[in-house]
Formats: sequence, structure tokens, C-alpha cells
Amino acid sequence: MASVLQLPAELWLHVFKFLSWRDRLSMRLTCSHFRGLLDKSSSLWREFSLVLRDFSRYNRQFWHSLAQRHISSVSVRSGRRKQLRQLFTWLPALHALRLDEWTEGGVTELKLFHRLQRLSITSCSTPLKNLDFLLPLSHQLTKLCVCNVQLTCPPSYLSSTISQLTCLTSLVLHHNGNLRVPTLGGILTHLTELKHLSWSMITYKTLSHDFFSPAHLSGGGALKLTDLQLLNYDAVVTQEVLQPLSCLHSLSIFHLYSVPGPICHLQTWLTSLPQLRSLSVHGGHALAVFAGFLPSSLLSLTLCVDLQPEDLQVVSRRAPHLEQLHLEPWSSSSNLIRLLPQLFPHLRTLRIRHNHVADSDFLQLQQLQSLETLEVLDSYYRPDPTDPSWVVYEPSPRLLQLILDLQKLTNYRVQVITTSQRDLLTCHCV
Repeated sequence: MASVLQLPAELWLHVFKFLSWRDRLSMRLTCSHFRGLLDKSSSLWREFSLVLRDFSRYNRQFWHSLAQRHISSVSVRSGRRKQLRQLFTWLPALHALRLDEWTEGGVTELKLFHRLQRLSITSCSTPLKNLDFLLPLSHQLTKLCVCNVQLTCPPSYLSSTISQLTCLTSLVLHHNGNLRVPTLGGILTHLTELKHLSWSMITYKTLSHDFFSPAHLSGGGALKLTDLQLLNYDAVVTQEVLQPLSCLHSLSIFHLYSVPGPICHLQTWLTSLPQLRSLSVHGGHALAVFAGFLPSSLLSLTLCVDLQPEDLQVVSRRAPHLEQLHLEPWSSSSNLIRLLPQLFPHLRTLRIRHNHVADSDFLQLQQLQSLETLEVLDSYYRPDPTDPSWVVYEPSPRLLQLILDLQKLTNYRVQVITTSQRDLLTCHCV
């Protein structure tokens, strides 16, 4: 062991770069030498996010360790204002913060964090009467997420407050229908740097002609917005409404109803967005209704809808250069996976379920010569067929063998992921 510890620190730090967060934390526990190396190398923890709750458990040594590593992204669960003051004492340079299940009606302590750029407030048990606590952050906040939070302020006040956050590049506002901002044009007028917008649409039945039209585009033109997510969508829309979005690159539609109405409004969206590169559709009409409207510019496609094998053939003709595919059909996917190598030969990333897929069909994915990443979305199994309530949430022996066989067939070219790592600061709606 002594000879191992004599190796240069630079060599160990290079080795640590290849370890997961969990493995790095395990290495810290092996000896004081590794703990010192890891804690004093802030570059190893640059993308690391930490969940904190029940602050009484954390002693001075714990906080000192976090400060040494320059942890910059933290999620506080069931927190209170006094805990934010403690957090600021040890991590004053925090740039990303999530308040999950916040228990108080305001967060005025946020003004302490002069470097905070990303803020997420989710699942508050106490209604927020106003958003005044955001105003001291107006010149530094670039990403804001407010999700599953009861806001008791008027819609006009909400629009006015958000409009003052002029540095925002990403805005997420998800609610249960208690707010109805007539148009987004007023907000978009002031948020000129906004690139990503995720908005709840549960209260909209018909979008007004100026819904996406900020004042500075009154004479025509397009927004800088490149990524749009619409939750609980069931609104009538026209090409005139969508004209300011002509440069949109990514669109995600999460439909309100699994049983759609007589008109597929997604057709209007697709014919109005000629530069669309990424499309994600959850619910609504079957793929057959809108597959023929997909733009040829598509490189990424997520389909959580009802679909048949012949629908995928239409997709392959409409989007021949597809590189990323996420497939979760409402019907069985057992007869779809075998078609993918022939229909989408340029795939680099694929996300699928495997439980009802034959082993031979799964292994045929080796024919995707450009495939780099395969994510298995259902990495769980039931050990006892007679007891459906017994579920083990880890890869089954069958899946592990399939992964090994596929990697051998591809000379380990394909990385197979069985557990997704979500950004700690994102909400779980999308």
C-alpha cells in the first residue's frame, strides 16, 4: 500500500477522472491520503450536485469538506430560511440551487448568494404569495424553474416580475392551472436572451394571434428561442400564431389528454417549423396522423404515442438523417426493434424498452454501425412470475447477458446505460 501511495498526485487525479461520483466518494473513505487528494481537487467536483436535508446531521468537518471541493450545485429538501444562511456561510459561491419541498412562504435569503445563476423551486408545501425575492437576483439569474408550486399572486404581477429577470436564458413555469397569462408576448418582449421555455398550457384552449409575439417583433421576424416545451397541451393554433417561432430547433409537446380531439394540432406546428431538429411527442394522436408532416431537418425524435411498424417506415422516409431516437410506444414494441437498423441506419443514440423484445431482435442492434449509446429504459424485473408485486429495480440477469453479448458483437463500441442520471436541478415533469 505504501508504494502505491508514493505515486505522483497527478497520476491519481488522472485516474479519479474516470470514476463515477459514487466511486470517488468510496475512494475518499479508503485513507486520509486519497481523501486529501480528492477534496483539494475542485476540478473533479465541477459538475457534482449534492442533496442536503436535515441539517442537524452535518458537522463542521462535513461543511469544511464541501467548501474544500468548491461544491457549486446543491439541492435543499424540506428546508427553512435559517438553513440557507448556514449554506451561505460555507458555500458563498454557490451558482446552482434547488429548493425542493420548501416549507416557508418566502425565500428572501437568496439575496445572499451573489453568484447564484440557476434556481429551481419545486413542490412547495406552502403557497408563495409573491416572487419579490427574485428581484435582487435579476442581473445574475440565467435559469429559473418554478414547478408544482402554488402561486397566489395575480397573473399580471407574475408576468411583471418575471419580465424583470432580463438575463434569463431558460425559464420553466409548471402549474396546475391556477394561473392564466393571456399571452407570452409581454414576457418575451423583455427576456430577449431566452433560449429555452417550458410552460404549462392547461388553461389555454385557443392561442391568440400574438401569443408568441413580443413587441420588438411587431414588424415581423423570429425569436431567439430555440427550445420550447409545452405541458398539458390541447390548444387550437394557427400558422400565424407560430410565425415568431420559425427558427425553433427543438419542440416538446406533452398532451393533456391521452384520447385526443378530432383535429391534430401538431400538424400545424410541424408545417410551421421548417428548421426543427428535435421533436418530442407524449400522448395525443397516433403517429400515423402526423408522421407525414415531419420535417426532413429532424435529427432527434422522441415518440411516446400509439404507433405501428408501417408508421416508422413513414418516419424513415420523412427524416432520413435521424441520429437520436427515443421509442416508447403505447402498444407493444416487440415487433419494432428489429426494424430499426434498416429504417434508421444513422442512429447514434437509442433509448428503448427491452422486456418484451426477443433476444435475437435486441442483438440485431449491432447492425447500427454508428450507434454509440443505447439506453435501456426498463431496467427492472420480477423474480417471481406468480408475485407481480415483487419488483427488483436493477438489471435482470437476462439483460446483463444481453448487454455483454451486444458489446462483444460491437467490439465494445456501444455504451449501454441502464440508469439515467438526471440533472439535479430539473423538475420531473419532463
